[in-house]
Amino acid sequence: MLVRLVKKPEDFDLEEAVRLVSKSSTGGLVFFLGKVRDENHGRRVLRLIYEAYPEMAVAEMERIRREALERFPIEEMLIWHRYGELEIGDNTILIIASAGHRGEAFEACRWAIDEVKKRVPVWKREVTEEGEFWIEGDRARPVQR
Repeated sequence: MLVRLVKKPEDFDLEEAVRLVSKSSTGGLVFFLGKVRDENHGRRVLRLIYEAYPEMAVAEMERIRREALERFPIEEMLIWHRYGELEIGDNTILIIASAGHRGEAFEACRWAIDEVKKRVPVWKREVTEEGEFWIEGDRARPVQR
C-alpha cells in the first residue's frame, strides 16, 4: 500500500517502501523520514501522542499522493504516517518520491510533507516536563483538561 496510517507498535518497513516506489526507470528516490525529537519550543519533550481520524487521514493522504503525481514529473509517491504514543527517536512519517531524476523527486517530496502537515487530520500532542501541548504548525497550545 502506497498510503497507510500505521498504529504503534508497528513501524515502517523501509525495504518494503523502497520496493513499492521503485521501477526500472527510477533514477532517484528522495525520502523524508520524520522522527520524534527530544526538544521543541525550548521544552524537553518526553513523548508525542498522535491522534487521527483514520478513514479521513488515509483518504486525504491518497489525494495528496495523486496530486503530486499530476503536479510533478515523478514515477511514484509513498506516504505513511504513524499514530499512537511515540517515544523519542520513533519514526513518525515517511514520504518517498521516486523519479527519473533527483530534482523532481526533491520538489515533490518537499511539497507532499507540507501538504500532509496542512491537510491531513492527524493531531500531535506533545508531552513535556511542563505539561501537554497541542502542536499546530509552529504554535503550541496547552492541553485543557
